[in-house]
Amino acid sequence: MAIGRDVYLDSRMIIQRLEQLFPPSEQHPAFSSKATVGLAALLNKFTVDASLFRNAVSIMSPDFPVFADAAFVKDRADFFGKGWKADDLKQQRPEGLVHVRQCFDITESLFADDRLWVGATEKPTLADLEGVWSIDWIISDLAPPKEYFSEDVYPKTYSWRNRFKTELEKARARAPKPTALQGSDAVQAVLGADFSDKDQTVDANDPTQVKVGTTVELFPTDGGGFTHKDKGRLIKLTKDEVAIAVESEKGSVEVHVHAPRWNFRISEARDARL
Repeated sequence: MAIGRDVYLDSRMIIQRLEQLFPPSEQHPAFSSKATVGLAALLNKFTVDASLFRNAVSIMSPDFPVFADAAFVKDRADFFGKGWKADDLKQQRPEGLVHVRQCFDITESLFADDRLWVGATEKPTLADLEGVWSIDWIISDLAPPKEYFSEDVYPKTYSWRNRFKTELEKARARAPKPTALQGSDAVQAVLGADFSDKDQTVDANDPTQVKVGTTVELFPTDGGGFTHKDKGRLIKLTKDEVAIAVESEKGSVEVHVHAPRWNFRISEARDARL
């Protein structure tokens, strides 16, 4: 997501920034609260770091058409690292099914008291979003085997997912229609804009001890960092966020790239020590 010349990586960082830009109002009701923010964080960790997302792909049937898609195979190789091949997922399927079933058991138990939303709220909150998106993706796109995953096996989890999808469609209907841009037009819109984030705090006591202005590499540690690392000048560092100034391909314009601290690493670039 780009807001002006500030580019945000990772959905966690994107949601956090949107929450800052649109504080609660009549037009934009609060999507999270002090009562649900902790639960939202736990569900985020459960979904991403407890590997529901990582293991989900491995539950696909070996004859799933996507295994013949070169783009899919390349995407997974970029995520898992050099040497990965599609047969690895097929071999991991039994373990993946066990893992994902256990995760569905957990979500099913969260609704044991027949609450509508995971935080026992009147409307969906960020906690629901953090927990349900991967569930919906698994059900909608991965064709999980019906003997293990169905409304009969997990009635409360499926009902939660269906309620959320209904609320999402209502929200989309209320929202203004976005303006679509082609790739090159989107690039020009970003490069021609001003910076939206004026806060460039760098914590002098950060455990990394990296100083403002140092040229660093920024990359995820939970996949994807094997093949691509963003490189730039450190301009922001807090316990929750890191931002670096990166030159555009033409070298005449900078953009600021933001990432969360969780599962992202910054390290001093080798040429910065020369």
